[in-house]
Amino acid sequence: MFLHKIDEDLALKRIEYTDAEELFELSDRSREHLGTWLPWIHFTESPDDTKTFIKGCLQRYAENDGETVCIMYKGGIAGVIDFHELSWSHKRTSIGYWMGVNYKGLGLLTRSCEVLFDYAFNQLGLNRIEIRAAEENLKSRAVPERLGFVQEGIIRDAADMYGNYVNHVLYGMLAREWKAKA
Repeated sequence: MFLHKIDEDLALKRIEYTDAEELFELSDRSREHLGTWLPWIHFTESPDDTKTFIKGCLQRYAENDGETVCIMYKGGIAGVIDFHELSWSHKRTSIGYWMGVNYKGLGLLTRSCEVLFDYAFNQLGLNRIEIRAAEENLKSRAVPERLGFVQEGIIRDAADMYGNYVNHVLYGMLAREWKAKA
C-alpha cells in the first residue's frame, strides 16, 4: 500500500478496493454538499458504484495514465484527488478533487495538493498541471489560487449541470513556476 505521511494527522494513500465502503459512506454523507458541482454523486448509490469508480482508477494507474489518492485525516478518508488526462508525451496532467462535508475549511486539500504537485513536477517530471473549476464554485477555485496557479481563461459552457451549462475557469501551473516559488 502506498502511503505518504504529510504530518501527524494527514497522509495520502493510493485508492484501493478496500476503500469502497468508507469512500461511499463519505460521499453519501456529503451528497448535498457535493451534488451542487459534481453530478456523479447522483449516480453513486451504493458501495458497488464506488467499487466501479475504484476499478477505473486502478485501471488508469496500471496503464500509467493516472493516479487517484485518498486524503487520509486522522486515519479516515477525508477526500480524493485524481490526476487524469495524463499525457506523458506533453508532460502534463489535469486534476480533480473533492472533500467530505465534515472536512471543509481545514486546509487539508490545499496541503495535499501541494505535496502531489511537488511529486508531479519533481518526481514524475511533468511540465504542466491544469485545474478546472466551475466559475461560481469559489471554494474549489480557491485551491489553485492559494497555490499560485495562473488563471488562464474561461471555458464557456464547459459542463452541463442539471440542464444548465456552466463555465469553467482554467488554471495552469508550469514546472518552472512551481520550482521558482519553492
